[in-house]
Amino acid sequence: MSIEVGGDLPDLELTGADGPIRLRDYVGKPFVLYFYPKDDTVGCTKEAQEFSAMIGEFAKAGAEVLGVSKDTIAKHAKFAAKYGLTVPLASDEQEVIEAFGAWVPKVLYGREYMGIDRSTWLFDKGGKLVKSWRKVKVPGHVEQVLTAVKELG
Repeated sequence: MSIEVGGDLPDLELTGADGPIRLRDYVGKPFVLYFYPKDDTVGCTKEAQEFSAMIGEFAKAGAEVLGVSKDTIAKHAKFAAKYGLTVPLASDEQEVIEAFGAWVPKVLYGREYMGIDRSTWLFDKGGKLVKSWRKVKVPGHVEQVLTAVKELG
């Protein structure tokens, strides 16, 4: 299963630092949801740092941003503290990751395994998916997302 452009933000829950986070609570403002494989790895750290560096720009555009991985809230807290991250991070056992089609087969050094597809999803203030990015390459990605948010008006 995966959410397609025009589809609604699902009524699912994640675990945040301050308790449960309901995705539908983001309806009413543009919302950027990004999935990343693992805290404290090179690409994931760079992506979180870039979202953190531009979080003020997203806020100016009226948008909320939330990063999600399978790592625990305790691990997210260490990750955020180590790198001074300001982007909110949430934890998901797998339900939300699967609902977005971000739990995918991967190959590393010839070994196949299941993992998170680095992906980003942009919802408008009505909770409709307007754009998604799959198999994200980090350089320049956050700027692309911010541009798409600003184009929402």
